Amino acid sequence: MIEVKQVTSKKDWKIFATFAINLYKDNPHYVPVFISDDKNIANPKKNPSAQNTIVKAFLAYKDGKVVGRIAGVILKDSPLEEDKKLVRFSRFDVIDDFEVTKALFNKLEEFAKENGKEGIHGPWGFNDTDREGLLTSGFDEDGSYATIYNHAYYNEHLIKMGYEKESGWIETEVKLPGKGEHNYDRYVKLGSYVKKRYKLTEACEKMPLKKVIKTYGDSFFECYNEAYNALDMFVEINPDTKKQVLAQFAVMINKEYFSVILDENEKVVAFCVLLPSFGKLLKKHGGKMSLPFILELAKYLKKPDVLELTLIAVRPEFLKMGYTAACIKRIMENVDKNKVKKIVCLPTLESNTAVRSQWSALEHKDTKTRQTYIKKI
Repeated sequence: MIEVKQVTSKKDWKIFATFAINLYKDNPHYVPVFISDDKNIANPKKNPSAQNTIVKAFLAYKDGKVVGRIAGVILKDSPLEEDKKLVRFSRFDVIDDFEVTKALFNKLEEFAKENGKEGIHGPWGFNDTDREGLLTSGFDEDGSYATIYNHAYYNEHLIKMGYEKESGWIETEVKLPGKGEHNYDRYVKLGSYVKKRYKLTEACEKMPLKKVIKTYGDSFFECYNEAYNALDMFVEINPDTKKQVLAQFAVMINKEYFSVILDENEKVVAFCVLLPSFGKLLKKHGGKMSLPFILELAKYLKKPDVLELTLIAVRPEFLKMGYTAACIKRIMENVDKNKVKKIVCLPTLESNTAVRSQWSALEHKDTKTRQTYIKKI
């Protein structure tokens, strides 16, 4: 017998937050999120992105054992979703049992109808800094902290229930050339020319990381919002979430792999964020923000062997002017100096040709695809 219950108590939230870790304990490619993050997704005090939202989470039980989880999210500040009358599904994990998946989504449909909604789509997070898109290929590739990892049967279950493709992403592995190679010299020269031609400066070369974040944090997010607001289901980040993201940047970023390009008026016009790939460390510590994890992370941040390109953007009015070359120049020089083994570009929308074209002149290969699903109810 399958029973689906709403998550309400502290005990329920702990079960909800640890279910996926238990489900994937023997999978070498799965990377957990921080347990504390998933325990608090519905708490606006600890998850600022939950402000002005309605969040309900559910656990599925079969013969008394937890066999699945899902969360439904209604964003009150999203005109696009309000207009389409949609509920987002998130934090979906399940055993390979179609009836369990069906029971979870039936409960989510009840939640949607109670709130006057006419469709469900996802997996989407609260905004674009959250995890989104089910993995549809590349199941034998290592996951990352910033993305969803799932078994192939998730997609099969959704299709069987009548869900259709909504948005699609591609993940790419890029090899940056070393000093003396043709493309290395090309990017260094182009980046230097663009900076000189347009009187641009690199914030990360003139001040410590914490000062960069404090001084240019607001301008950074202005650039982010302008660059990304035309993409699928974009949600502007609220002020408290901005503070939280910037605080995380201060802890997780190595400044050598962070580029913030300023114009002559000290406005952020382009940026590039690469995070050291700490997924294996997080898995080793079971998704816990423990002191041993923090100490190992601090050591790894100084000399990472794999980097994850998390964000790269240019204000729309400066597209096709080479501004990203200024970012890539800095990153390329530091990658070469520190002998980083690999760079993984995290999900880029299939429709985002501006970013995908950045790698056309470099050695690269697509490694994963992912997508969101939608269904009218």
